[in-house]
Amino acid sequence: MSDTLPAPDAETTADALRRGLAALVDGLPPNRAAQAVERLIANYRGETPTGAPVLRDRADVVAYAAYRMPATFEAVRAALAALRAAAPGWAPATHTDIGGGTGAASWAVAGEWRTGTTVLDWAEPALALGRELAAASGGAGPSAADWQRARISGALRVESTDLITVSYVLKELTPADRTAVVTEAARAAQAVVIVEPGTPDGYERIIAARDLLIAAGLTIAAPCPHSGPCPIVPGSDWCHFSARVARSSLHRQVKGGSLAYEDEKFSYVVATRFPVHPVAARITRKPQIRKGLVLLDLCTGYDGLDRINVTKRQGPRYKDARDAAWGDEWPPPEQD
Repeated sequence: MSDTLPAPDAETTADALRRGLAALVDGLPPNRAAQAVERLIANYRGETPTGAPVLRDRADVVAYAAYRMPATFEAVRAALAALRAAAPGWAPATHTDIGGGTGAASWAVAGEWRTGTTVLDWAEPALALGRELAAASGGAGPSAADWQRARISGALRVESTDLITVSYVLKELTPADRTAVVTEAARAAQAVVIVEPGTPDGYERIIAARDLLIAAGLTIAAPCPHSGPCPIVPGSDWCHFSARVARSSLHRQVKGGSLAYEDEKFSYVVATRFPVHPVAARITRKPQIRKGLVLLDLCTGYDGLDRINVTKRQGPRYKDARDAAWGDEWPPPEQD
């Protein structure tokens, strides 16, 4: 599965997305955008019925895209980077974005590989805006994607594809539909990437999806170092990660903040039908740096959860620990 054209690098894609979203918001009255975002956030945090799309019209879609697409893009980009690290020689030729809306996950994929992408969503205003954004990307985004209206439910059937992404979708579905959609993704794809909010309930949905993917015969590629049971005791903690997101003026207006960035917390799972090389251990919390000491919380493939102390006496390994970030492989791969 080789690309006929080189994919743009992820930073080029991210810059194109930011420019496209800024141009859209410029045409929307600021108060209308803020009001739409506040309503949509309340809906997003609540219990969304499966029977109707959340995004109702263009104003809703523009506001939500400007507010949420950058965060979704960065979270999915982190998950895709983990997939590339676990399978460096693999490249998908085809990709299906289930519940893709305006295409944030498809933008993230476009920054990694040149694929034939199909975006499935039931909200036509979201699909229309996704087409518009992608067409204006100058080739940096999923400009050749096929945007199709489809209800994301237990009745969904997907054509066989190399890669499926399902990002920030499962909460909008009933438990039965969640099970059916994940099962269908596992049947149809060679690799499945699922991303949910980094909350306790988002993690629960990821763990349930992880179990379904393993039961369907897939191997966990990331973030876990293994395909065995998760070592976290239910209710005691949850596995999640963080991605840095540049804040737009709309973000600052809605949240009343002045920082130029925010951190998106997310949970995810990546599973494949082909051999992968998962990490030996992954850092599951922000490293704690003390004087002459770094504390690392790890999930390992050999003894589950572990906390290690890396001291200054350990020389190069101590420098590695000081440079390490939440979500990184540990120990870091040897540099050529």
